[in-house]
Amino acid sequence: MPARRLPSWAWVSGLTVGAIAGVAVLAVQAEQGPRPTATAARPGPSASASARPAPSAPAPVAVPDGSGTGRRIVYSLGERRVWLVDASDSPRRTFTVWPGTVDPDPGTYTVGTRTEATTGSDGVQIEHVVYFAAKSGVSIAFSAAVDGSSPPPAASGTRTGGIRMKSADGDALWTFGTAGTTVTVVK
Repeated sequence: MPARRLPSWAWVSGLTVGAIAGVAVLAVQAEQGPRPTATAARPGPSASASARPAPSAPAPVAVPDGSGTGRRIVYSLGERRVWLVDASDSPRRTFTVWPGTVDPDPGTYTVGTRTEATTGSDGVQIEHVVYFAAKSGVSIAFSAAVDGSSPPPAASGTRTGGIRMKSADGDALWTFGTAGTTVTVVK
């Protein structure tokens, strides 16, 4: 008597049951093993297996020495960076900025006038304008472009005192920098 062949559906069914059983065994083993932790940094296309992972959060940038004490806004000319510092001398937020062509002199100032929205001297719509100084007839203020852009390069000889920042940073500075808030400018 000749041997009977199993139909193809029987083979496929048997292989499928075997695969499901194998996956179930691996799942149980995985549940009992160590759990990986996610990192914020992703390796670039040239990363290798021997590369060390980047730290998950950059170290905070320290408030410059000699910038005063208490609740204040600190603006570093050299670092092109602003800090919003609370009453306990802890930085609440820090961010980079794009300065205008006229820099304030290092020293201590006070927030005076604030304007919700206007047009900057470069013709760009700006918001959250916080004025704190003037130099050689140029008003110096923090602001953010409504469209979120960085300022275009100033034309030769153009004098601008706007210190631009990203919109989210402008929102934070607007909330923090009420009239009378101290602004310390450091080198």
